[in-house]
Amino acid sequence: MISKLGEKFTDVFRKNMPDAFVFALVLTLITAIISFFWIGSSPLKIIQSWYDGFWTLLEFGMQMVLLIITGYSIALSSSVKKAIDYLTSYIKTPKQVYYFVVLIGFFLSMVSWGWIVITAVLARELALRVKGIHYPYLIACVYFSMIGWVTGLSSSIPLLLNTEDNYMIKAGMVPDTIATSYTLGSVLNIGMIVLMVVLGPLLMLLLVPKKTIGKEINDLLASDDRSETMTISEEANSFKLPFKAVSDRLNNSMILQYTVALMGVVYIVHHFDTKGFDLNLNIMIFVFVMMGLLMHKTPMRYGISMKRASSNISAILFQFPFYAGIMGIIQFTGLGAELGKLIASVATEETYPFFAYLLGGVVNFAIPSGGGEYAVIGPSVIEAVHTIGGDVSAIKLKEMTSRASLSIAYGEALTNLLQPFYLLLLLPIMAKGIKLQARDVMGFLVIPFLLYFLAQIAMVLWLPL
Repeated sequence: MISKLGEKFTDVFRKNMPDAFVFALVLTLITAIISFFWIGSSPLKIIQSWYDGFWTLLEFGMQMVLLIITGYSIALSSSVKKAIDYLTSYIKTPKQVYYFVVLIGFFLSMVSWGWIVITAVLARELALRVKGIHYPYLIACVYFSMIGWVTGLSSSIPLLLNTEDNYMIKAGMVPDTIATSYTLGSVLNIGMIVLMVVLGPLLMLLLVPKKTIGKEINDLLASDDRSETMTISEEANSFKLPFKAVSDRLNNSMILQYTVALMGVVYIVHHFDTKGFDLNLNIMIFVFVMMGLLMHKTPMRYGISMKRASSNISAILFQFPFYAGIMGIIQFTGLGAELGKLIASVATEETYPFFAYLLGGVVNFAIPSGGGEYAVIGPSVIEAVHTIGGDVSAIKLKEMTSRASLSIAYGEALTNLLQPFYLLLLLPIMAKGIKLQARDVMGFLVIPFLLYFLAQIAMVLWLPL
């Protein structure tokens, strides 16, 4: 019954949901119209804000591109393929694949949301080996598992609040840092982890589509993409000259590549030794690059792997600036601040977590970035909390601030299930050689969204910190 309902939602999305780029264009116009009629921004101010925001995610976009291709490059190594072959000796049925992918995806995302790339690689390779897998649904399972990041070590809002001299402190919104014991280590967050890790994989098992005919990966792959004509090693050898040459020795030198990789490993050890478990995007990409150098052994092999890994990244390259433009409209026209003030006018001490959660979810459609969204609406929400809290104790106010901030984070993460932005991370890997769009995947996530929406609202309202 529930799986049939999920398939009906999928049919609705396939018929009505446009491409992710069209989604971005529509959101741009909607945000501009709201800013014009509600805030009273002039058309020129809106367009100027859009332009100013257009370039703010260039660094982030490049990080996403490198995250995808360096992670995928590792997966193309022979050692990873052997490891996945070993794994499939234990995971042999579609249901085992769905369950394992969601579970491992949650844990990897809790370490860092960028590790969704690893889950995507693993899922694709399992789909190539295990028969009977509904591949669009498997992509939905991977995407669903990404919502776990907000409870883990790279959750941007709790980490920001625990950072010395952060912009919330400088703005006078909070008097001092808020320790992660109030956020990531709270009963509320631990309860959220249990909700995801225990119930998430089981829920996705209940929603598995009954029919897989024509939906397996080998059915969807174009004939010329079913397998590489040559292995990476064979392609590397094909470039060698028919006689001994210095260039070939350098192109295929393990010593050269391993020496440079060793330099990278030394820095990685130094980084974590001096900064603790600081797993930011830059160091994560650097780790992936060094792993790729070590696993592919020679410069020629690594170059070929990167070429193959980067063949499907166009969507990120041109769509990220449009989402950044939407963020610019909300931030620079004052729309985000007005949304925060709206909470103060309607929320009470009992209901403010609900409104913070709702606001985080709604704004995420326009600013699909936890840290970026909090920078826009966070100050207004916390100011509203201070107004609502009145004369409560400093500890109580810190708890209210923590709960409101977590509520924003949970709402922002959950509505990613209806927002195809981060699906751009998965499709270059999982849809390589396959004609799949966001509309083929997103419908499977409606029921998980609705159930988690109700559960999370109850938790942010009534579960203690």
